[in-house]
Amino acid sequence: MDVENSLALSDYQALAELRYQIRRFLHFSEQSARRMRLEPQQHQLMLALKGLPDGLHPTIGTLAERLQLQHHSTVELINRLSGGGLVRRSRAGNDRRQVLLELTAKGEKVLRKLSLDHKAELGTQGPALVAALERAIPRSQGAQSLAPKTPSRQFGEAG
Repeated sequence: MDVENSLALSDYQALAELRYQIRRFLHFSEQSARRMRLEPQQHQLMLALKGLPDGLHPTIGTLAERLQLQHHSTVELINRLSGGGLVRRSRAGNDRRQVLLELTAKGEKVLRKLSLDHKAELGTQGPALVAALERAIPRSQGAQSLAPKTPSRQFGEAG
């Protein structure tokens, strides 16, 4: 058996735990969006729009790429968000064919509430997620820990 491509039971367990921790957070996120009367992908689009890296323009194509969706699926999400008064379309100044997107004041308020809830949840679930990620990442010499340098008692462990 090729040692380089072999996996131990602990590798499968680490990957399974990582998938479980990710799914727990995603489940929380989906339920939070639905409580705000949004579909999870609508929340994701709003977050992607607000959190675009510098230099990226808030176009349908950019958001489709960031969400890994087809263009027409992104348009449908935007149509629903626009209909709910959460997102606004405008034309670019130089190229009137280009449609730019922005959150409305109502959209900003909804996204702020969801984001605060998500940050609080990460405070609870984050340490387990980081630990699972660290277990799943192959170790190399000199690899740095992903976990913040904090006393272990902060996370409810005996120190």
